[in-house]
Amino acid sequence: MGAELRRLRDAKELTVDQAGEHIHRSGPTISRMETGQFRFITRNVADLLDLYGVTDADQRQALLALAKESRKPAWWHSYGDLVPRWFQVYIGLEAEASTITTFESLLVPGLLQTEDYARAVIRAASPELPAHEVDRAVELRMNRQKILTSDQPVQLWAILDEAVIRRHVGSPAIMARQLDRLIEASDQPGVTIQIVPFTAGAHAGMISSFTILGFPDTGGAPEMVYIEAPTGSLYLEKQAEVRRYETWMNQLRSSALAPTNGSLSTIKAAREDMER
Repeated sequence: MGAELRRLRDAKELTVDQAGEHIHRSGPTISRMETGQFRFITRNVADLLDLYGVTDADQRQALLALAKESRKPAWWHSYGDLVPRWFQVYIGLEAEASTITTFESLLVPGLLQTEDYARAVIRAASPELPAHEVDRAVELRMNRQKILTSDQPVQLWAILDEAVIRRHVGSPAIMARQLDRLIEASDQPGVTIQIVPFTAGAHAGMISSFTILGFPDTGGAPEMVYIEAPTGSLYLEKQAEVRRYETWMNQLRSSALAPTNGSLSTIKAAREDMER
């Protein structure tokens, strides 16, 4: 919905401020609507369609119906008391993405974590959480992973610093099972895992972990960069910014070992070390 509103606005060569003025909202509100961070109000959408010159009855009806449908709570909203709003937005974007390319320097991406690994990470990050809340947080993380096995699974490309597979999270047994999961995922259609070895030295991902999302309406082309911090998140959509991060991701691909040979062998070697 947001992507279509953005496309229509761009076609009219209108700024977010101009669109916002038309519905008595701010430019940043229009941006949040277009990135799925603001719940759609049907009246506002109708007024925007008027501004954008959408007169075809079928097109209007479809978009207004979509706006109404988007107001229904998604499955992850039941975890709203546990998950901050800014991360709920990301889960929604993650669920709609057709491609996810991520670099992690510290931990296994949530989409590839085992339950025990996830529990150890959550406990370390939020030691004050009671056990039942930890269980719910783990459950949410496992439910997110369903996008890898849905009828139209997301294409996941995960690039991990070698520190991710060498750091002991939880017990050695927990870490061993996590590495087994990465080995299994490497054979899963649509999942690519690469390891940036210690021998690569300084590399493009040393400043920050980040994720690039692509969506079906763009053919999976990079459209948004997501950067997470402990108390919030940053979404980058300007083409120049997205292309810059895409360049860094390509540099990381070059620094990393090949997926099926070097990377898989390195994960297996780390797995063997867990048993020593």
